[in-house]
Amino acid sequence: MTTNDVAAPEMSAELEANLQKVETLTQRLMSALSQKKQINPSLHGPDSMLYGKAVQAYWQEWLQNPAKILEHQIEYWGKSVTHYVEAQQALAKGKLQAPEDPGPKDRRFSNPLWDEHPYFNFIKQQYLINADAIRKAVDDIEDMDATEKKRLRYFAQQIVDMFAPTNFLATNPDALQKALETEGESLVKGLENLVADLEANNGELVVRLADEGAFQIGANIATAEGEVVYRNHMMELIQYKPTTEKVRETPIILFPPWINKFYILDLKPENSFIRWVVDQGYTLFVVSWINPDESYKDVGLDTYVEDGYLRAIEEVKSICDVDKINAIGYCIAGTTLSLTLSLLKQRGDTSIKSATFFTALTDFSDQGEFTPFLQNDFIDGIEAEIGDTGLLKSFIMARTFSYLRSNDLIYGPAIKSYMMGETPPAFDLLYWNGDGANLPGRMAVEYLRGLCQSNKFAEGSFELMGQTLSLKDVDVPLCSIACETDHIAAWKDCYRGVQQMGSKSKTFIVSESGHIAGIVNPPSKKKYGHYTNEDLSLSASDWMSSAEYTEGSWWPVWEKWLAKRAGKWIKAREIGDKSHPPLAPAPGTYVMIKARA
Repeated sequence: MTTNDVAAPEMSAELEANLQKVETLTQRLMSALSQKKQINPSLHGPDSMLYGKAVQAYWQEWLQNPAKILEHQIEYWGKSVTHYVEAQQALAKGKLQAPEDPGPKDRRFSNPLWDEHPYFNFIKQQYLINADAIRKAVDDIEDMDATEKKRLRYFAQQIVDMFAPTNFLATNPDALQKALETEGESLVKGLENLVADLEANNGELVVRLADEGAFQIGANIATAEGEVVYRNHMMELIQYKPTTEKVRETPIILFPPWINKFYILDLKPENSFIRWVVDQGYTLFVVSWINPDESYKDVGLDTYVEDGYLRAIEEVKSICDVDKINAIGYCIAGTTLSLTLSLLKQRGDTSIKSATFFTALTDFSDQGEFTPFLQNDFIDGIEAEIGDTGLLKSFIMARTFSYLRSNDLIYGPAIKSYMMGETPPAFDLLYWNGDGANLPGRMAVEYLRGLCQSNKFAEGSFELMGQTLSLKDVDVPLCSIACETDHIAAWKDCYRGVQQMGSKSKTFIVSESGHIAGIVNPPSKKKYGHYTNEDLSLSASDWMSSAEYTEGSWWPVWEKWLAKRAGKWIKAREIGDKSHPPLAPAPGTYVMIKARA
């Protein structure tokens, strides 16, 4: 019998059925992709000028310092050839055994086959060699503007991450093994997940991070008791039901960011900041922002301040029959709270007794990790997109944030969902992360151009509502909480803004962990500690090096600070009043409005 006479293995009925499913799903896939709307090309990456400048700078470096370029090239060639020879030697042994040196560790390559199998080990090591060569090539460029080089380094890393062998079926041992074990069913389920994500977002690929069917707002998340006591076109004002017989006289109003929904602070009872504040004996109001549609295209920061902040402040004062309140602003809402405080200062309005800022940037002189997205080509693309739709769509912002942590928030989840066929986890935080909101076009441009790019507020020249606003006008007692590993609002940048505020009473706290986990850090978990230091005249580095570290949540420290500014104890208030009857139970109706691509 010759090799030509060997019968091919028969295809199992299950595998054949799965292949037929793939054909049907492929038709749905093409239909879903046809629904995709073209967005401005600038939003997909840098314009060609950046790469042109990079090439020009690289050749300039070649002419001026050819020895360094050649050294790196020869190093790369040497590593690649040596690696190939070692792989050949491993195969020549006739055994699929581990190489003597399996190479560096990377959590993407946790499957033992990456180290033990010559094929996968060769692919892994060559990928890491290539990645290192690309990074060194960018670092070699010297005659290039620092901002442009930072952008080039970022986009080069995106290319490196995108072409990781784990992102492709033929070079992902986990996906291949599961496909064989399940007779191809994992690939069918993966394709079903891919098609479902495309169909749910009008052809845009938005990777689901959580099982959306596992959560229902108001049922198993965002369940703190309260009522909507005021509503206008911008927000619903929620007053939460007291859980103590007596409360502090001065109420609190919390302004959450309008990029995401407020219930990050009320995911479940054991980590709900909202519940915890109420349990400490405070009358708490929370703003729930509208998720805008195209009719909001001309809404700007002035509308958020006038019909959001100022209106909410007046309604809370009226309901509680007080002259002053304490305010909290989270992220962009903290930035806008500082704008509001400057405006109130110039108007002679003393309604705010104290202000608390959660991860709030007010000085944008250092754009940090957002540098690639805050240059003119990208902002021009956003303006063009806004010109067509009137909105900065939620998925554009979500994608931008995700690419700052692409392996964790894009490629990793995509591999599990599309290649492994796994159902996304029932994780409340990830569910919230995917429940974003659109931004009104005018507001988005004002924020990006006037604050992020031009830094006009810190420089004292931000024009709003007939006033020129300045960071120095923020002079109420304040407490700012930043997070040590925050990649959205770096703690050093938050600190720099607080240093420039005009208040004579400032408290600054750095919580361990990031933008969300560092804030949503209940004392009962005993998970992340925090740093404090009263000397805010120090540089950020010196402040941290001499700061006192305390185990556990910062929440009690902040509450102790707030209690001094919260007035006497009074009988717990009823929700609303005659002029503010309950309109809907918490979490309200605006939070239910979904944003889709």
